Amino acid sequence: MDAQDIVAIGAAAFLYLRRRRRRRRRIWVHEILQGRLQHGEFHRLVQELRLDEGRFQRYFRLDMEQFDSLLSKIGPLITRQHTNYRRPIPPAERVAICLRFLATGDSYRAIAYSYRVGISTVANIVNQVTRFIWDALVQEYMPVPTTDDWRSIAEGFRERWAFPNCLGSIDGKHVVIRAPDNSGSLYYNYKGTYSIVLLAVVDSQYCFCVVDVGSYGRTSDGGVLANSIFGQALRDGPLGIPEDALLPGADHLGPQPFVFVADEAAP
Repeated sequence: MDAQDIVAIGAAAFLYLRRRRRRRRRIWVHEILQGRLQHGEFHRLVQELRLDEGRFQRYFRLDMEQFDSLLSKIGPLITRQHTNYRRPIPPAERVAICLRFLATGDSYRAIAYSYRVGISTVANIVNQVTRFIWDALVQEYMPVPTTDDWRSIAEGFRERWAFPNCLGSIDGKHVVIRAPDNSGSLYYNYKGTYSIVLLAVVDSQYCFCVVDVGSYGRTSDGGVLANSIFGQALRDGPLGIPEDALLPGADHLGPQPFVFVADEAAP
């Protein structure tokens, strides 16, 4: 093979690859997905479930009133504009897809098939809607506790568990993930899996008071607590912890500090 042949073959390969890159997709939306409005789970099953409050609640882990209230708060934030190419997925359907994922933990693929949307569409919807849920509801359902809130939590521990001066129970949970690219051992934990850590403080009724999520799986529970915003506020003082108070039946000990209960991993 001489130089002329090599040049000719190279030119042919270049033209082929260039043409291949420019080749348009033969299918803009798969024909199965085109039946979303007729056969998708939101447009069939979910509408039927609205006729049965109990089944609707078991499906979403929310009743219809809660679903509609959530939709009214975040629906305007996730509204998509119509285009000449495809009809956007409406806010109610996007909320339904996200809540179904949160209620079941099913894979994106399973939810994509049942709702007749793309797998990447489900992933984008879950990421977007959960962010808007947090932004819209955090101040209503999980505001930073005030001093009066801490006193109320302590009263709950005293009445329910006979544990005075307790402001909450602290623990961490490893949430298993697939290791991000080029992350090395940052997310590799002592259980032999990859994870991020959810640190939580709960009250006497097991309700979340404070959460911190996103620490590397390799970090110890004590390190997660120390590095969290909550841990730093607890150490530095701006958490609004009540002043020391007397223990029931132990006035002779004088005022005692309020505490959080945790296992040995927390210093």
